[in-house]
Amino acid sequence: MSQAQTIDLNEFQQGAMAVPEEFDIFLGGGRGGGKSYALALLCLRHAEQYAEQARMLYIRRSYKGLADFELVCRDLFGKVYGTAAKYNAAEHVWRFPNGAYLELGQLESHADYAKYQGRSFTTLLVDEAGQFPDPSLLDILRSNMRGPRGMPIRMIVAANPGGPGHHWLASRYVFRAAPWTMFDEPKSKRPWVYAPSTFADNRFIDREQYADQLESACPDDPELLRAWVDGDWAVNRGAYFASVLDETRNAVESWDEIHEGWDTFLAHDFGSSAPSATYVFARSPGATVGERYYPRNSLVIVDELATCKRGNVNAGLGWTVPVLAENIIDMCKRWGIRPHGVADDACFAKTGHGAGSIADEFRHTGVYFEPARKADRITGWNRMRRLLADAGSVDKPGLYIARRCEYFWATVPMLPRDQKRIEDVDSTGPDHGADAVRYGCLQTPRIALVQPLRI
Repeated sequence: MSQAQTIDLNEFQQGAMAVPEEFDIFLGGGRGGGKSYALALLCLRHAEQYAEQARMLYIRRSYKGLADFELVCRDLFGKVYGTAAKYNAAEHVWRFPNGAYLELGQLESHADYAKYQGRSFTTLLVDEAGQFPDPSLLDILRSNMRGPRGMPIRMIVAANPGGPGHHWLASRYVFRAAPWTMFDEPKSKRPWVYAPSTFADNRFIDREQYADQLESACPDDPELLRAWVDGDWAVNRGAYFASVLDETRNAVESWDEIHEGWDTFLAHDFGSSAPSATYVFARSPGATVGERYYPRNSLVIVDELATCKRGNVNAGLGWTVPVLAENIIDMCKRWGIRPHGVADDACFAKTGHGAGSIADEFRHTGVYFEPARKADRITGWNRMRRLLADAGSVDKPGLYIARRCEYFWATVPMLPRDQKRIEDVDSTGPDHGADAVRYGCLQTPRIALVQPLRI
């Protein structure tokens, strides 16, 4: 450093700096806790300790998001080095007086990874990681972490609860151990520490004013407010369905059979690189099953077929239509129903090759889909939300989901709102199951319904 400096830290930042360098860190908590400044502090210390051997990469999903961290770095590095630390705005690179290197980069797609391929970094910092709907890109980026013998390499991830990546971040880093306790993370095979923060612990901001700003930002979404204020990853994630989806009302024990008098149909959202989701719907004639009464036209999702990779709910298995159709038919045989239902519009687009549309391919294999009822996304979501909210009523139809539908329960409750269109679901998240359910909820009793058929 150019001269001795005293840098005041809040308690969270002190805790983050005290975590041994051999441990990776997840800085996960509410807004305003000082995570960005903690990232800059960790960069500064790494640069001071390892000089020209320190090669750091800071990542955001978009270049636009780099501007805030650039300002944080200018403030901190300016206090320590004055003008001796140089920032090249065109390259987004900091060069420190002792030869250390910090690059501010962007990573949104696999094509973006090409600019990092073959390069080496000793510290990788990922900010606003909740904007990544799945961890695949970040897992690939770990392959760039290399350093000289005896020098620790490290990954530091920062995120708030409630974004498209909430589910994978919470399951990978938050619920594995108590805060500030080391745990082994199986994917990276590295020791990690979960370091939470909230704005209430940050004495460097006007906390009362900041609380007012957070409250005004989500006046109709108390779950999102709780996630932002308390940094609580166990709330319903500031999610789109938080106010209407309640496991105690909407979840039902798995059925062994579909009872006489119930109409049945499939609802399907197609994917290959992304997951496909297919649900078996049963519509109540106004009947009691077990100890629960289902008012007329209530919908029960009794089974699902979801083609996602293990550990990644937003990545598909790459199944072709014939393979997918074979599995759909097998599921229908188990329930004694015809493989017939509704699917998204994209399935009916003519692709120009001999097989015709995706729906045509399904038909050739014995699975019959009709276009889902015409409606915009918001109309469909509103219908689905109304049915979810009315579950448990004795005189209104509701939507119920069997507990065996693991993909539904792993994704739909956590889906965030689109921050640019608050009445919509954020489509960058794992919304494939929700889309299929939306198509099913739009169907009226006279469309695409088939009585149980014993096969």
